[in-house]
Amino acid sequence: MVVVLAMSSSQMSAENTGSLLGSVLAWLLPGLRPGHVDLIHGLLRKAAHVTEYGILGALWRRSLVDSGVVRPRVGGVLALAVSVVWAVVDETHQSFLATRTGAVGDVVLDSLGALGAIVAAQLGWWKAVDVVTGALLWVAMLGGIGALALDVAAGTDLGVLWFTVPAAAALLVYRWRRSTSRS
Repeated sequence: MVVVLAMSSSQMSAENTGSLLGSVLAWLLPGLRPGHVDLIHGLLRKAAHVTEYGILGALWRRSLVDSGVVRPRVGGVLALAVSVVWAVVDETHQSFLATRTGAVGDVVLDSLGALGAIVAAQLGWWKAVDVVTGALLWVAMLGGIGALALDVAAGTDLGVLWFTVPAAAALLVYRWRRSTSRS
């Protein structure tokens, strides 16, 4: 919980993380447009919300359930409650800093991150990883096809998509064949 509060300090403001990420992306992908850098920066910041609260929720659930304090279902509910309360505290803290803002949307995002990890723990981690992997491959393939279509229509070239979209499709076929051969 202290790490979460540290992440909501002025040092981790969008301005500070944006300048660092912008430098890294400019080095890795020199042809990237500023709008794309901003989009990637925003997505990474939101992914950080989901990740840190996913970890927080999973740790709370584990500490409550593994210690034998409560049954798994009750532990999941309590872990989610603690995570949501901490998200409210975190965003309230940010609203008092000059370089940060508190947002209800971020509380929702934080809560969804905690909920996702808690549900994954309840279902069993490997089952959850398998489901999420399949979902992400579908998103990569379908989203990539959409991005390629827009690319062709706009006359631009996002060359890496010509490799990643077929790779996602091939992995989906592989997963499907593997699952049907086990049946």
